[in-house]
Amino acid sequence: MSVDVLVVDDDAAVRDALVQSLELADLTARPAGSFIEAKDHIAPDFPGVILSDIRMPGRDGFYLLKYANGVDAELPVVLLTGEGDIPMAVEAMGQGAFDFLEKPCAPDDLIPVLQRALSTRRLVLENRRLKAQLQTGDPAARMLFGTSALADDLRARVRTVAPMGVEVLVTGPPGAGVSKVAEVIHLMSPAARGPFVKRSSAGMDGVSLDQAFSAATGGTLFLDDVSALPGATQYALAEKLEHAESVRLIAGTTADLSAEVEAGRMNAELYYRLDVTPVRIPALSERPEDIPVLFSHYVALAAEQAGIPVPEVTTDHMARLMAQDWPGNARSLMSAAMRFVLGMPEEAAAAAELGLAEQMARVERSLLIAALGRQNGRASEAAKALKLPRKTFYDKLARYGIRPDDYRRS
Repeated sequence: MSVDVLVVDDDAAVRDALVQSLELADLTARPAGSFIEAKDHIAPDFPGVILSDIRMPGRDGFYLLKYANGVDAELPVVLLTGEGDIPMAVEAMGQGAFDFLEKPCAPDDLIPVLQRALSTRRLVLENRRLKAQLQTGDPAARMLFGTSALADDLRARVRTVAPMGVEVLVTGPPGAGVSKVAEVIHLMSPAARGPFVKRSSAGMDGVSLDQAFSAATGGTLFLDDVSALPGATQYALAEKLEHAESVRLIAGTTADLSAEVEAGRMNAELYYRLDVTPVRIPALSERPEDIPVLFSHYVALAAEQAGIPVPEVTTDHMARLMAQDWPGNARSLMSAAMRFVLGMPEEAAAAAELGLAEQMARVERSLLIAALGRQNGRASEAAKALKLPRKTFYDKLARYGIRPDDYRRS
């Protein structure tokens, strides 16, 4: 059973009362009467927080705080203080304590502090898990996030089809990350040492199809939105696949290709060839348990891009995110994370009525302004902070009508 709070107090009556208060608030608690009893539970992967009295015989709360910091400097420790211990508790905050509360402590004061500490702890552990994924040699684990059974199934399917070398059809709802899954398949395939060439299918003629295949020689050609291929090009592609031994094709679509075949807009031969090895990306509405993982990841990325600390995501905020359907899937969740990092959650409802391009433009403009504000209007420094070439940065400023001088502080 996962533990939310490790309660450390030598007074059994106080300890039992604390545990009861936590359980009434739907928090799981593990009691310990001393540092020695608590020590074995303090570990880098401990999922909860520590609530400890300061004054205990032998090794007291300060000793426990120092020990916990040595094991994991990001493990929250909340100290309980007597009336005369407040100066010491303030000093403990400087030594790494998350917070302190004076005894006797009412549940209305205690529970919010512990919930805030738990939210912080969960975000820390999730970020560590994501970083570990990014360092693994498995691109499916490194790039396809999620802890749900559907996310596991997607990674398993990608691992199965990637080494086959045959054509693959990647399907999913808008914003689900079709091109990202295609890239992962390429990275895990025998063609990984060759190029990954991405082309839009809309308007592609026979000449541009030949050029795409030529560019992808020895690697993978990803045709995005394959249902948009003109009819003549669909026939040319079906014919080309009979002889294209040096190029692997991955096709992506958000459309129902079987319906397109029935409507006469999709070449049946091409569809059946692609559909032999389909990979389907589930919508976020099918796996809401993955929303916290993805949102935390996007928040961390947005904070890094903006050059600001990662903000705390409260459990209430995460619950509201999980209650939404997210028809734009991962792409719209990423936009929400950017707005959250920039302190614009009030714009979420209004932004949802906008098209994706306008949403992204608003977020980009906010990032530019935020960077200029942090750099006191120094455009060259702001460009460096955003890791943009100077010309690109100035082009964006001109596009949004942003004047660096407006953000200089006297």
